[in-house]
Amino acid sequence: MTQLITTQLVTLDQNLGDSPADVIRVLAGKVAATGRASEVEGLFTDAFAREQKTATGVPGGIAIPHCRSAAVQEPALAMARLSHKVDFGAKDGPADLIFFIAAPDGADQEHLKLLSKLARSLIKKDFTAALRAAATEQDIVDLVDGALADKPAAAPAEAAPAAAGTTAAAAPKRIVAVTACPTGIAHTYMAADSLVAAAKDMGVDLQVETQGSSGAKPLDPAVIAAADAVIFAVDVDVRGKERFAGKPVINAPVKRGIDEPTKMVEEALAAAEDPRARRVPHAGAEEQAERAEDEKGEHIGQKLKRALLTGVSYMIPFVAGGGLLIALGFLLGGYDITEVADKVVLENNFGNLPEGGLTIYLGAVLFKIGALSMSFLVPALAGYIAYAIADRPGIAPGFVAGAVASFMDAGFLGGIIGGLLAGYIAYLIGTWQVPRWLRGLMPVVIIPLLGSIFASGLMFLVLGGPIAGLTLALNNWLTGMSGASAVVLGIILGLMMCFDLGGPVNKVAYAFAVAGLTAGSADNQAPWLIMGTVMAAGMVPPLAMALATVLNKKLFTLNERENGKAAWLLGASFISEGAIPFAATDPLRVIPASMVGGALTGALCMATGVTSQAPHGGFFVFFAIGNLPMFIIAIVAGMVVSALAVIALKRFAVKKPMEAEAAPATASV
Repeated sequence: MTQLITTQLVTLDQNLGDSPADVIRVLAGKVAATGRASEVEGLFTDAFAREQKTATGVPGGIAIPHCRSAAVQEPALAMARLSHKVDFGAKDGPADLIFFIAAPDGADQEHLKLLSKLARSLIKKDFTAALRAAATEQDIVDLVDGALADKPAAAPAEAAPAAAGTTAAAAPKRIVAVTACPTGIAHTYMAADSLVAAAKDMGVDLQVETQGSSGAKPLDPAVIAAADAVIFAVDVDVRGKERFAGKPVINAPVKRGIDEPTKMVEEALAAAEDPRARRVPHAGAEEQAERAEDEKGEHIGQKLKRALLTGVSYMIPFVAGGGLLIALGFLLGGYDITEVADKVVLENNFGNLPEGGLTIYLGAVLFKIGALSMSFLVPALAGYIAYAIADRPGIAPGFVAGAVASFMDAGFLGGIIGGLLAGYIAYLIGTWQVPRWLRGLMPVVIIPLLGSIFASGLMFLVLGGPIAGLTLALNNWLTGMSGASAVVLGIILGLMMCFDLGGPVNKVAYAFAVAGLTAGSADNQAPWLIMGTVMAAGMVPPLAMALATVLNKKLFTLNERENGKAAWLLGASFISEGAIPFAATDPLRVIPASMVGGALTGALCMATGVTSQAPHGGFFVFFAIGNLPMFIIAIVAGMVVSALAVIALKRFAVKKPMEAEAAPATASV
């Protein structure tokens, strides 16, 4: 097996910069220089993206940035002992010992186990003291190789015999835990060892299941059954969570298992004694009860917002693929393909091509696949709105209510109302107290049956007709828009797309555009016009922030400048969320500047007849854009205006003058 660390991968007592990005970039360069990575930038991007999800600093002045990356060809450890400490987000301050773990996407289990073992060694004080005292790069390599060659730390299960020798009255409490992080290399195992060490000091028998990249050995069911409480120190879903059903549970991010293991054990012990403590839910109605507990602090507006965003996020994959296929169908078969697609697909094949040849046949096939995919738009929207409210039992009633809304031509609005109805009805049915023998049938039979009857019945009998009428009136109004009124609509859509950068207002505008996409045709291009406007305006914020970081670097932090590089691609792909890192740190300047540019782009698109037959893709679906030159001009115009606006606001709209004025008043009090 290739040696994971060499002297070429060690840097001692140097200043590598002021931020985690600086340090990670240098260490990524070390890995690439040894031939273990194909490129520096790709490895840095993956590692820094992981760092932004969860800071990798841990107590003791240590940081373990890590990632799995397609750029890595051989697993590697790059180590730096810094002369100038850098803050990696640990509670006890900045770090001077940095271990950068770079693993390939398809790293073998043996390498992953070694990487995990190193991470576990770093919580041992004698090991870190030796690293700080090492005189040469070779000393570091020897220390690391020694840590990797040692026998693993005693498994938590070995604490059980000691407990068995005590009297029944003095028997220690028993806790089980699961640790897991997205990468599954470092934090998963460090949290496990920290919890075990803390529990041992407290005389508690704690056994851990690490669900990491090097595999997981499930806890013995007997151990789980005997446990008084369970700790989930995880950043991802727990695999096999139902094994712990009914146990008092403490749930926290994996990093808390490293930073505050003693507190987590104390909280688990307290939960074990508290009959009202939160417990791992059983399937079905009890799972809904836990969801209700989690959400009881939300007001109705927050619940509606969360449900709508969930529905839209699950709907988008159906729409993105379907819309692009429809656009390709038009490209190959022309606009008349809508009238002949069914006949061509059913009556022809490669051995019996229709009039017009292979191009028409492929165009019909692509159009029909896309149309079928798009037909799931409203049912998927409604189904996953219901899922957000009632969990899995709400999916079936939601999909059925959405299908009814589609059948009655109630469209996007009908899907939202149908999904909300289905979700709340399914949720209420799930709260019914039923005999134990009936509980297993509730989520798979009773709730889907009654929820579908009530929600879809209301859509058929009461709500569907009025909603369909409203939808028709709205479509007719939009179809008849021209001139100044169309420009005003473009401004409104542009403002909505840039208001919250992927939030509920942005998603409402986007879902509104997508919902009408299938109604577009050569004779009715209004839905395509709205889609083109929404897509163009949504591309402006990330592109504008990227441009601003180039025009005036000094106004942006190093992290923002790195985000700006990624924002070029995100913006070009129509991912408005690419501007969120900028808005999160400076919303009062970034969002207004983005809205100004988005409004300009929206107005230009509507005024010049820019259309899009594709619901997503940005510049990459150029073949589906009508009036492509103006599409590009409108985006560039909005991008430039927003970039200049945010630069101007950052230069002149500052808080310092206000603070300066406030100072004398404070002094005179």
